[in-house]
Amino acid sequence: MKKSLIILAALFLVFLILNPFVTVPAGHRAVLFSLSGGTQNRQLGEGVHFVFPFLQSAIFYDVRSQTYTMSARSWEGEVKGDDSLTALTSDGQALQVELSVRFHPDPNRVARLHQRVGPDYANKIIRPAARSQTRVAFAEYPVSVAYSEKREVIEKRIADGLRQSLGQNDLILDEVLLRDITFSPAYAKAVEAKQIAQQNSQRMNYVLQRAQIQKQITVLNAEGDARSIQLRGQAIKQNTRVIEYEYARKIAPNVSAIITDGRSNLPFTAPKP
Repeated sequence: MKKSLIILAALFLVFLILNPFVTVPAGHRAVLFSLSGGTQNRQLGEGVHFVFPFLQSAIFYDVRSQTYTMSARSWEGEVKGDDSLTALTSDGQALQVELSVRFHPDPNRVARLHQRVGPDYANKIIRPAARSQTRVAFAEYPVSVAYSEKREVIEKRIADGLRQSLGQNDLILDEVLLRDITFSPAYAKAVEAKQIAQQNSQRMNYVLQRAQIQKQITVLNAEGDARSIQLRGQAIKQNTRVIEYEYARKIAPNVSAIITDGRSNLPFTAPKP
């Protein structure tokens, strides 16, 4: 009896040393690989599970949301160095695009993902599919709208194509983010030159408008002078003594003068201005 207990204790100890239990952490799934049958269809959810030592092994997959970034800045992307991609617009302009893809493995299809793709799904599926769909989307629009009003439309176009591509490989797309879009140096210079030309045109329009306004003011002044002369002429016609008043005012503007025509008994007094 005592010998049997020792044997059982020894077997239990060996059992523990072989560690027949696997713990699947939160946000993960485990795929079972059997030496006799290969990848098994049954996958393990969160918690503790029993496996046969030596005969079965568990491969863990993170099914939480992940982000794959392609950036021109070496410290931001998955690949060190400039990992942005070049996309051509419908009018042949080259754009440098930085992109982030948020996704997660389908928790219900991890076993098939492991069998068909494997753990390196980011480089095998995410990266090439994202670069391909981005180029296809930008090729549908000219550069003049791709950078501004069609940016959200292009982002959605990339997401729609990528969602289908990833779904075929047991991956689920969460979001596509267009991080940055940069013109080629040649096109950037052309845009800058166009902006300068527009500013110069606006400045010339302003100068022309001011000249037109000044011309209108000059015409109005001239019309006012002409009307004044006309009114003076009419006044002189009606009363010739107005000429005498004007003459007296010019020769002695600060002196009151009495002017008479020699025939009238009523004097004409020029008031001080």
